Amino acid sequence: MLEVDRSTPPTMFMDGEGFRLERLPVGRSRIIYPGEPLPTLRDPEAAIRHALLNPVGQDPLPAQLFPGMKLTIAFDDISLPLPKMRRPDIRQRVIEAVLDLAAEAGVDDVHIIAALALHRRMTEAELRHCLGDRIYDAFSPDGTLYNHDAEDPDGMAHLGETEQGEEVEINKRAAESDLLVYVNINLVSMDGGHKSTATGLASYKSLRHHHNVKTMRHSRSFMDQHRSELHSSNWRMGEVIRKAGIKIFQIETTLNNDTFPAPFDFLQKREWEWTARDRVTFVAAKKGLDTLPMSARRAIFQSIEAPHDMTGITAGDIEEVHAITTQRVWDQQLVQVEGQTDILTMGLPYLCPYNVNSIMNPILVACQGLGYFFNLYRNKPLVREGGVVIMTHPTPWDFHPVHHPSYIDFFEQVLAETTDPVEIEKRFETSFAEDEWYRHLYRTSYAYHGVHPFYMWYWCAHALQHLGAVIIVGGDARAVRRLGFRPASTMRDALEMAEDTVGRDPSVTHLHAPPLLVAEVS
Repeated sequence: MLEVDRSTPPTMFMDGEGFRLERLPVGRSRIIYPGEPLPTLRDPEAAIRHALLNPVGQDPLPAQLFPGMKLTIAFDDISLPLPKMRRPDIRQRVIEAVLDLAAEAGVDDVHIIAALALHRRMTEAELRHCLGDRIYDAFSPDGTLYNHDAEDPDGMAHLGETEQGEEVEINKRAAESDLLVYVNINLVSMDGGHKSTATGLASYKSLRHHHNVKTMRHSRSFMDQHRSELHSSNWRMGEVIRKAGIKIFQIETTLNNDTFPAPFDFLQKREWEWTARDRVTFVAAKKGLDTLPMSARRAIFQSIEAPHDMTGITAGDIEEVHAITTQRVWDQQLVQVEGQTDILTMGLPYLCPYNVNSIMNPILVACQGLGYFFNLYRNKPLVREGGVVIMTHPTPWDFHPVHHPSYIDFFEQVLAETTDPVEIEKRFETSFAEDEWYRHLYRTSYAYHGVHPFYMWYWCAHALQHLGAVIIVGGDARAVRRLGFRPASTMRDALEMAEDTVGRDPSVTHLHAPPLLVAEVS
């Protein structure tokens, strides 16, 4: 963490498909930086094999494989990791190792499923990047590699209800298999555990029990398992899955935070540590990007492949595995911070889990800032109750028509009437969730489910309840106002506007992410 004084260089803010330098008020500002990337595994293949042969809380994987069995392998979809990783992807390495063991055991009934819940389906190119050509060519042609379909009336299995009445419905093939192997990437502590199957392979009928305003407002934060109702609901559902007799062999992996390759590696450095080369690269990159149309800038940024790699892999019993995984995530991401702040600033990048190879539309901007970055805390939020969040992002009134059709209608129709998450949930959710056209596009095209923009808005519910105001610097003013936020042309203007809410000479904290970090606030 850095206290800003007169010698502090300008601070770099991500700004969508670009970046900007800003000066924060001297004497009352601080900057929270992520830790250095942890060392990665020297021999990933050996580590994977060791995990499969020496699981925690279960027999080794070969002992659970036998001829004639039904084996299903599910894996996290395109929303992880961010940015996409260089080939070979971890999932390819792990699934190839699982398939080798399955072949040695004589298992020939194998299905591989992208666990995407209500996200959009992955394309062939995306599946090849994630799983490699060998797996794709071996399984896709005969239909045994496919995307989960939460709306397939014949493809879901109802397993029961939790004590709170939460219905549990997951992919039928996974439910009827002799063994489900789940291959996960834990980018943040919220990922993995029972959430992998209870959410990734679930239906709207199940997801609505925890993807709602009440659950989001009672998750303080999503990253803190002990204070997250989202986590608790998934754990209750996991118990129903276990009692239904479904055997799951969980494989969880963790990454270091080496996020940006050259020439963008200066983005994850502290500004005072920039070399002359970093400064020249920044100026050249900014000037070059500023002259390009948005479509070209998106193409450049979406092509970034992160150099991050595995820091650990553990397999076996879900809860025992996840306890180890979570500690590894904390080892990389946890940063101690003393006290809350009046104003929290954040530079939003071009990417969130739901616009890979797509457009960061205004709803996703809101979710990235208030749903994800705001929740990067443990104990209490970085910004005090009634404080202000200032975000930088162009926030274009622009939507990907194939990926986000229901987002367009949500933005044009729902947010035009109200931004209150409770009212939105009550008045509009069912009609979007059960809309036959959205359902058709989700199942046959590459569209997010009709209800997905609602979930993005609910994701903001805790922050919207907690904050006194939200300001976006450099955003499309009309789009920012539609979100219910305040637009500002410059950071100086935004800081002056924030004083209307928090008073004069407020304290300011800048969350310097990505790379991701989680602030443990005392």
